[in-house]
Amino acid sequence: MKRLLIAMLMSLPIAAAAQDNAWEQSEATQQVNADQKYLAGAVPVVDGVVMFETTIQAPGKSGREIYDILLGYMEQVVKEKGQYEQSRIALEDPDKLQIIGNYQEQLIFKKKALEFDYTRLFYNLIVDCQDGQAKVKMTRIIYLYEEERSPMTFKAEESIIDRYGLNKKQTKLSKAYGKFRRKTIDRKDYLFRKFAELLK
Repeated sequence: MKRLLIAMLMSLPIAAAAQDNAWEQSEATQQVNADQKYLAGAVPVVDGVVMFETTIQAPGKSGREIYDILLGYMEQVVKEKGQYEQSRIALEDPDKLQIIGNYQEQLIFKKKALEFDYTRLFYNLIVDCQDGQAKVKMTRIIYLYEEERSPMTFKAEESIIDRYGLNKKQTKLSKAYGKFRRKTIDRKDYLFRKFAELLK
């Protein structure tokens, strides 16, 4: 019984460390190969620019309904814990049914008593609505790392694409940029899933 209790207590910091970002609190999922979704092809490049894209179907909803729903959520994200004051909705166009959000947020890699490893993540969310669907893009991704010690700024195209974000055999995440690739994909997945849930 004592050994079981010790084993359970030892597993607690691991679970806590995996959920440092506020939006990750409901993201604790188990996978057979946890890195599989981050490997080759997981970071798409369009005309030389990293661009995550998805089309979300919303049968029965008008373009304006979809616009209003997603604008409301994007405004909410601006105010969430971990967002910097520079986060904002840059464009609201109810005629063209387009929304652009510029976000700067804290992306946490590790948070412990004596260690806090994070980056400032910059990205744009571009949403184009029409009757029955929304097209969503996440692009213009930039990282500001170690900003309180030795600031380093780099673009997604210089860090998380397959060439830099994976090892040479493309079987594992790279040591240098793997954590940036992993957390960016996780953030993208979370946002796209939230959009889909809102439009059900």
